[in-house]
Amino acid sequence: MSERAPDPSRADYRHFQVIHTRWMDNDVYGHVNNVQYYSYFDTAVNQYLIEAGCLDFRDGTVVGLVVETGCSYRRSLAFPDVVEVGVRVARIGSSSVTYEVGVFKQGEDAVCAFGRFVHVYVDRSTNRPVPIPDAARRAMEAIQIT
Repeated sequence: MSERAPDPSRADYRHFQVIHTRWMDNDVYGHVNNVQYYSYFDTAVNQYLIEAGCLDFRDGTVVGLVVETGCSYRRSLAFPDVVEVGVRVARIGSSSVTYEVGVFKQGEDAVCAFGRFVHVYVDRSTNRPVPIPDAARRAMEAIQIT
């Protein structure tokens, strides 16, 4: 039986986005429901791209569509926790990018959840893959791990 790779730590991520949990994030068991983590991933990645000036989600002709996600859960979160979502880029292709995302309770080093989030860039009108725009590629390279 193979050993599990060590969980990522806060130091493994290049960019952080602060997100406040909401009352509705909790489930009947009193912790943040698993589906909410995907919302945190989506928010952190897209907020980074917006702040980098390379995502025009209203009028852009090229958009990134999510084609794959995955998440491993390690520690619970609950409202009213504040989380810091770490983002890094693991792979940049011609039309796709793989982000790795870690969710941390504010100020803590132990990861609560981590996963992957893959965007494929497409022409908004045709939904056909296109090359990643140069500005987006530069933003991705800025947080890429080697």
